Amino acid sequence: MLVSTKEIFRKSYGRYGVAAVNVWCMEQIHGLFSAAQKANAPFIVQTTPVARNYANAEMLLSMISAAAKIYPDTVFAVHLDHGNKEHAFDCIESGGYNSVMIDASHDPFNVNVALTKEVVAKAHSKNITVEAELGVLSGVEDDISVDEKLKKYTQPSEVEDFVRQTNCDSLAVAVGTSHGAYKFSGEQGLQFTILKEIQRRLPGFPLVLHGGSAVNFEEIQRINAAGGQLGIDARGVSGGELQKAIEYGVCKINIATDARLIWARVHREFFKLSPAQFDPIIPGKTFMNAFEEFNLEKFELLKAVGKAGKLK
Repeated sequence: MLVSTKEIFRKSYGRYGVAAVNVWCMEQIHGLFSAAQKANAPFIVQTTPVARNYANAEMLLSMISAAAKIYPDTVFAVHLDHGNKEHAFDCIESGGYNSVMIDASHDPFNVNVALTKEVVAKAHSKNITVEAELGVLSGVEDDISVDEKLKKYTQPSEVEDFVRQTNCDSLAVAVGTSHGAYKFSGEQGLQFTILKEIQRRLPGFPLVLHGGSAVNFEEIQRINAAGGQLGIDARGVSGGELQKAIEYGVCKINIATDARLIWARVHREFFKLSPAQFDPIIPGKTFMNAFEEFNLEKFELLKAVGKAGKLK
């Protein structure tokens, strides 16, 4: 069942977090929808422009639509992650999405406002919600690459003016996370002082945490044991940090890196431990099951289990 992110956030604000999971293949979509139906948890399925180019937007949306029929008790929204104005306009006009993100966070404040306003006006005319971003995250994911020294926390003094001018429906904030497998440097962690001040200035307004993956150290160890060469000093967002962030108005938690790590671990172990095998269905099924288990654990952590029924 497709529902508006506005309604999802209204129900979840301050109570539980909503996993927003990036997908690029059939196995992921099965694992995500299956877990959500078992947990009776609302979620957001999202695609990046790179994933749309890789799989073809029509293919991705068709798989999501098929999953909604296969798992009829699911409650979810379909979201464009990290789109520019052209990406957002295409998703608004072509259909299949009921939420889009316009990421003009690397532009000056006034340019960000102007671009976001354009997307909001077009999206709202079709009852599509808009996520904007203020502040810059570091890291690498898909085609996003921002040097660490250019990282810029969201300035609480700007959020009220930005939301008022743009009329966006949710705001992604930069409070210490990054894209990719290296979420934090040292013991930095989430900047709760900033997050608390943003919530004070925008009471009740849904905030979004990008770079919300946990980066499980065991996954990295298993990948490297099977021939990988990932850095062992990577650190993601802990469960405790996510739960505390929810108290400060974070409704949507983006997850992408964790899915990549599970995919890498499953396939590296398959090819190392079963060198005589070549059937892609075997690791595909393993990945599907592993991703389902991952999402079940994430729904539990975010306290979203059993909450989908309230949105039907």
